[in-house]
Amino acid sequence: MATKAKSGNAIVETIKTIVYALLIAGVFRTLFFQPFWIPSGSMKETLLIGDFLFVNKMAYGYSYASCPTVSIPVVGLNVDAEDVCGFLDGDNTRLFGGDPERGDVVVFRHPVSGRDYIKRLVGLPGDRVQVKDGILYLNGKMVPQTPAGNFDEVMGRQGPQGLTPRCGNGPVGEGGTCTKTRAVETFDNGNEHVVLNIGSQASDHTPVYLVPEGHYFFMGDNRDNSADSRLPQAAGGVGFVPYENLIGRADRIMFSSAGRSMLYFWTWRSDRFFKGVN
Repeated sequence: MATKAKSGNAIVETIKTIVYALLIAGVFRTLFFQPFWIPSGSMKETLLIGDFLFVNKMAYGYSYASCPTVSIPVVGLNVDAEDVCGFLDGDNTRLFGGDPERGDVVVFRHPVSGRDYIKRLVGLPGDRVQVKDGILYLNGKMVPQTPAGNFDEVMGRQGPQGLTPRCGNGPVGEGGTCTKTRAVETFDNGNEHVVLNIGSQASDHTPVYLVPEGHYFFMGDNRDNSADSRLPQAAGGVGFVPYENLIGRADRIMFSSAGRSMLYFWTWRSDRFFKGVN
């Protein structure tokens, strides 16, 4: 009888330990840092497919979007942030709120789909944003770009989704060199970052967007390969993003893998480990 009691107590203690660990992890993920894998090439070269980083949730304070979304289709688990913290939605405010700065790389919740996106903050509330001939204009003034050579990568499937890059040097065969032109863009607050260009397309020529109060305008650094605020939400873009939809700021890459799986250690990019995000 004593053996059975001890065995039963051991099982209970194990379950309690797991529950406590999950609660602690949930609190940590909700209040401090959220892990994020880069799934696409919209932020090249700043962020590459397979980069892994932690999002600083303390940077802008907390809203309903700060609650984690947990989706594990294999076991039928799908808990959305709104399911847990939806009672905080609707007022476009934040607890302990902080203001993001132009040039921040931000993870935010898509206003319609609820999916997490990562882009660079370009337009603040009240700004007039326009792209003309591939050059960004803010409040009627051109944002300076300095040519910085080319960004080269090998043509091939990238990441778990097996995505292939778009190239500015025409059709490129498997294993060939895929090239995009590269420039350093500088905002008026001194933020410098690299942007890439593939070629002229519709998103390089936009109307003037007036960013509403309490909203932000985002663009990808890989300008010709990014569904962002230049496209309205109805057309599959991001549109204007409410303040309450910001999740946090990306500050540092912790790990990076160029392979289909992080277990392929020979594809790890050790030069990107602990690299700051600019």
